Amino acid sequence: MTRPFPSTCRFPVSYMVMKALVQRVSEASVTVGNSTAGSIGRGFLVFLCAMKGDTERDLEYLIRKVLNLRIFDDSEGKMNLSLSETGGECLVVSQFTLAARTRRGNRPSFDDAESPDRAEEMYHAFINGLASHGVKVETGVFGAHMEVSLVNDGPVTILIDSRQQR
Repeated sequence: MTRPFPSTCRFPVSYMVMKALVQRVSEASVTVGNSTAGSIGRGFLVFLCAMKGDTERDLEYLIRKVLNLRIFDDSEGKMNLSLSETGGECLVVSQFTLAARTRRGNRPSFDDAESPDRAEEMYHAFINGLASHGVKVETGVFGAHMEVSLVNDGPVTILIDSRQQR
């Protein structure tokens, strides 16, 4: 299934994708200046990137995937439990650099990242979507320079993009 090209789109729709980089953590926090903006225990650290052309469908897909991603160990030590099933927490950090294109040259292009206003709307909608399912959600500060600390459990790091739903 394809979406129509946004009028400003220079690339095929297959390049337009909302991304979430999910890390299973024992703990994570984000600091802005000298203040802790958000902090969690066991759960997910999610770096979220909105791309030009993203729709509510992309957003709903990522929310559903993050809630149901089975990467926590069950009683037999197999990755078989989701964030929802374990009562894990979620720290969501905006990360427009996931939109980087590095195909040409050595300086990344961020042309595919959504405009800041629209990206912030999608960021908050993602957070509200997780919270509406009973997940404790902490956040960074959208658009701020942040320092992120984490203890990656595993390590387990999964990249989810909304293209996978097609």
